[in-house]
Order: sequence, then C-alpha cells, then structure tokens
Amino acid sequence: MSKPLKQIHLAAHFPGVNNTTVWSDPAAGSHIEFSSFAHFARTAERAKFDFLFLAEGLRLREQGGKIYDLDVVGRPDTFTILAALAAVTEHLGLTGTINSTFNEPYEVARQFASLDHLSDGRAAWNVVTSWDAFTGENFRRGGFLPQDERYSRAKEFLATTNELFDSWHGDEILADQATGTFLSDAKAGAFVHQGQHFDIHGQFNVPRSPQGRPVIFQAGDSDEGREFAASSADAIFSRYSTLTEGQAFYTDVKARLAKYGRRSDELLILPAATFVLGDTDAEAEDLAKEVRRQQVSGATAIKHLEFVWNRDLSSYDPDGPLPDIDPDVSDNHISKGRAQVRMYRDPLATAREWRERAAANNWSIRDLVIETGNRQAFIGSPSTVAKTINDFVQADASDGFILVPHITPTGLDPFADKVVPLLQEQGVFRSEYEGPTLRDHLGLALPHSRLRSSGGTPIDDVREERAAS
Repeated sequence: MSKPLKQIHLAAHFPGVNNTTVWSDPAAGSHIEFSSFAHFARTAERAKFDFLFLAEGLRLREQGGKIYDLDVVGRPDTFTILAALAAVTEHLGLTGTINSTFNEPYEVARQFASLDHLSDGRAAWNVVTSWDAFTGENFRRGGFLPQDERYSRAKEFLATTNELFDSWHGDEILADQATGTFLSDAKAGAFVHQGQHFDIHGQFNVPRSPQGRPVIFQAGDSDEGREFAASSADAIFSRYSTLTEGQAFYTDVKARLAKYGRRSDELLILPAATFVLGDTDAEAEDLAKEVRRQQVSGATAIKHLEFVWNRDLSSYDPDGPLPDIDPDVSDNHISKGRAQVRMYRDPLATAREWRERAAANNWSIRDLVIETGNRQAFIGSPSTVAKTINDFVQADASDGFILVPHITPTGLDPFADKVVPLLQEQGVFRSEYEGPTLRDHLGLALPHSRLRSSGGTPIDDVREERAAS
C-alpha cells in the first residue's frame, strides 16, 4: 500500500541585496521601497504560499574596513515592514528574523504579539543568534557573550518569551459595558522569570494573540542547532540542496523529536532554494549560466576569494589566475562578521584544492568562484521544476521550500504563474487557503496556554505567588 501524497509547503524569501540577488539587472527594483515588498508579498499570496520571509542583518558588512555594495545594505526594520504588509495581505504568513543575542524577551514578545494581532494570526519568528563581537560593537554590551553560550541564551530567551505569551490565557477580557468591568482577572499577564540570562517580573501588557505564540523558525545546522529546533521550533531551515543530503538531514532532525515528546509532523524542514525557469530545460540551463555571471561580477569574485585568502586581493585580475601567495591564517580577519569566515576552517587546504581545480579546468578567479559558489537549486522548464520539487518532498528530503528569486521584486512571478498551477494539478499544493492563521497553513496546532517553559517559573505558580503577596 503506497503512502498518501504529502502536501508541499512553499514560502518566499525577500532577499535584499546580496550575492544571490542581481541588483544591477534592468528588471530589478528597489530593495527598500515599500512598493517592492508589497508586490512580492501579493505575488506570494496570489500563489497561495504559506509565508513571506525576511532575513535581517544588524550591521553593514564590510571587507578590509570598507562598506561595499555586494551585500545587504539599507534593509528597513523587520517589524515595520511586516506590520505594513499585514495591511495589504489577508492570508500570507509574515516571518521575520529577530536576534536573541542583542534583544530583550519582553520587547520581542510584545512586538510579535502585536504583529499577530494586527495580522489576525499570521506572525512567525526566525530565532537567530549572533556569533561575533563585530556585530556586537553596535550594542552596549558588544561581543560580551562567548560563542559557546549563544544557544544557552537563545533557549532561555525563547522560553522567557513563551512565558510572556502564555501569561494571558485568552479569556480575561470581558469589556462589560454594563458593569464597567474590563478584565476578569486584574493580574492577567503576571509573570516571573529567574534564570541564568534573565531575571524579570511584572505583567505582560499584550493580551493573548490569535495564534497564542508566533510560529517559531530556527536556522542552525550544528548539532546544538538541530537539538534546539527539535526541542523548541515549529520549522527549521536547511541548507542542503541535493536529495541524498536532504534526506540525511531530514532523518536526523526528525529522529530527535521523540525525546521531547513531539511527533514527526510537529517540525517542518524547509530548505532555501533558488530557481531559474525557461521554456525548455536547455533554455533554463543557458539562462542559469547567464544569471551566475551576473551574480559574480569581477569585483564580487575578488571579494569572495578574500574570504579564504584573508588578504587584500584588489590588485589581482578576476579574469586571471589564482594568487600564488598563501592565505593569511591570522585571527584578524579581513571579512569580519561574515558567515563565510566559518565556512573555510582550513584556508590553506582550501587554497590548495582551489588551485588544483582551477589549473585542471583552466579557470580564472571569476570562473572558480562561479563554479564553487552556491548554484541554483532548481533549473528547468516549469514541468521539470515542479516534478523535482515534488520528488524531494515525497522522498522525505524536505517538507517544502523557501524560494529565493534572483530578481526583486518581480522574480517570484514566473514561479507563481507557471510552476504553482502544475503542483496544484498534481494535488500536492493547495488551491485555496483553508484557515486564517499561519499555523493553519503549516498544519500546526495552537500551543496550550498553560504549557510550562523550561528555565522559568510556571504561570500558575506566578499567580499563586502574587496572590500570597
């Protein structure tokens, strides 16, 4: 007996200016004007996507002490954008990345509870940490948190915000005009949290929102990150783009859920995925090559090589051979605060490998960066891409995908118009939204308002403590 077809989850990532986006293409629009965000969100909602996703950076990225225009620059505040998008969409989930290292639980809980109210239950939070002191320099306590403690703080941060969300049960507001009684319990929202990172108490001032808590996303791929997701998240992003790697990640993370009393379907696995569509597979392949050349200009190629060499390579010709000199392995890195710094743990070995590959294939610096960099996950005609996506999901390599177009804001339109209808015809993607909240879209149950959160004081004990005082 064959198992039933899984339903595919689809979301859209508004990427901003980075090494995926081709900002210089004539078809590209603004990455900061609200009209771009509105168009992108409306396209995603027209296609019945689960949610829109916004990443966030807390510092302009630099290289050699200089800001340059090859990465995220000028991104507006996440909550401001999502709140504005709530007014121009009706069903689309609204997911934002908010950092747990440089924020406070009360403030973040208040912002997400407010967004969930404004959107009628469509808010989601991608919980991230900051691993570097470079970003921390923008904050008063910049860089104080040792890297090995960042997940400890994140876990307690999330537990504390859950206690704040759960401090309202949802039935406290009476608003009885005849008696003048507004609340059934004057101590609604009472909380006490005492832990390693936070020691706070008071009353949370936002009543329980439609979802109770925002949907929680997590993006870590380390063993610690996978455990964090298995214990606390509703969805985890995956960076694996091949079927075999995706299945291995899927199996590993899903297997961790049982120890936390959770079922396999209580955590969704959603890799990010770029795409290039053409009328035929051959046309799409040619277009993908053109897109990669656009994404990796000569200047971009040199900047990427500097991630590994940790030297100023601006004097080198991007269409020439790789440098003969070895990388500088000092701790003072030219590309502070960038994830690529952690990708190349052994820069000397990476340099040797790249030189060998470049020599064997007669590659220039630019050719090498194009060939070794991230590639489009899905390339082909609409039917080919639809089949590949469905194959991944049915083979348990993912539960769906977060699509990252290379053109903003119109790059999602071809996928919405040509691929989504094919998935709908196959019966693996919705034709209409079936419920009002993001939890409905994702098939997730509402959280119980009295759940005890690790690392703090249960709300019923808070009420007893306050009553006794």
